[in-house]
Amino acid sequence: LRRLFCCNASASTPASSRKKPLVFLGSPQVSATVLDALLKFSSSPDSNFEVAAIVTQPPSKRERGRKILPSQVAEHALERGFPSDLIFTPERAGEEVFLSNLRDLQPELCVTAAYGNILPAKFLKIPKLGTVNIHPSLLPLYRGAAPVQRALQDGVKETGVSLAFTVRALDAGPIIAYERVQVDDQIKAPDLLDLLFSQGSELLIRELPSIFDGSAKLKAQPQDDSKVTLAPKVTPEESWLSFDQDATLLHNKVRAFAGWPGTRAKIAIIDEANGEHEILDIKIITTRVCALEVDDISFIKGSLVIPCGGRSALEVLELQLPGKKVVNADAFRNGLRGRKLKKV
Repeated sequence: LRRLFCCNASASTPASSRKKPLVFLGSPQVSATVLDALLKFSSSPDSNFEVAAIVTQPPSKRERGRKILPSQVAEHALERGFPSDLIFTPERAGEEVFLSNLRDLQPELCVTAAYGNILPAKFLKIPKLGTVNIHPSLLPLYRGAAPVQRALQDGVKETGVSLAFTVRALDAGPIIAYERVQVDDQIKAPDLLDLLFSQGSELLIRELPSIFDGSAKLKAQPQDDSKVTLAPKVTPEESWLSFDQDATLLHNKVRAFAGWPGTRAKIAIIDEANGEHEILDIKIITTRVCALEVDDISFIKGSLVIPCGGRSALEVLELQLPGKKVVNADAFRNGLRGRKLKKV
């Protein structure tokens, strides 16, 4: 996928009829929603721009077989018939060869949506109208790599998506527009990400005319730095659950870390007939906060109910043992064959 591209407009094409080149930067599957919106809008008769190139992360090992595969945006673009020689995959956005070819494109605008690479000043100087980013939070809240995960972990009732100009400081550029989204207390991070980037793509398409005519820069509002909160990258070490904590905190963590890295807990299985016990490393998939108060791990109405801190309790609805499929609590109970569970 690492190709070089030089775009030279035909001398016979009137300047007034040329579409303005736009470069899209994105990598995971959620970015494909934004790319689709741009490709669809660019093909309409009223559009004054075209997607001249796509920039995405290089191929990497992913999925179960750990095969080296293109990014999900690259795969999606190729499936849609986007030319492979217009898909750039630099290791870093500051590589001179890449920047040289980006300059050859002479982009009017760059759009980023979960690209995953830092954009240096040399990059930001290239597009005439600047670079705009779709960020899944109500900036200046949750600046950083994991805004959706951290918002869910905090148990927010409202979040949103912001369209902002990109500056060198992290997620600190002026805000062009935003949309608020109410957060259901059961929604998980992958679903909320999908929702926010879907809303973000609509927001982008709605604001593109003002970005291209320059009025967006005039109306964009600077962020209030006194209200900044940060959303640092999630690490695998954070995935462990401690049942000494309140059930609401644990439930929010399960929702926040769904997909990756997931949430895990250790539970002891005890065979009272012979005194044998083993420690299980369980992946917790779906939960809710229980209204009941229990003293020991119990199975109640199809749920595995675990007592937690502050006399609270967590209902585990779905879970997964190492190397096994995700099962509901009833199926897990049947596999115990009468053995008891204890907190570790």
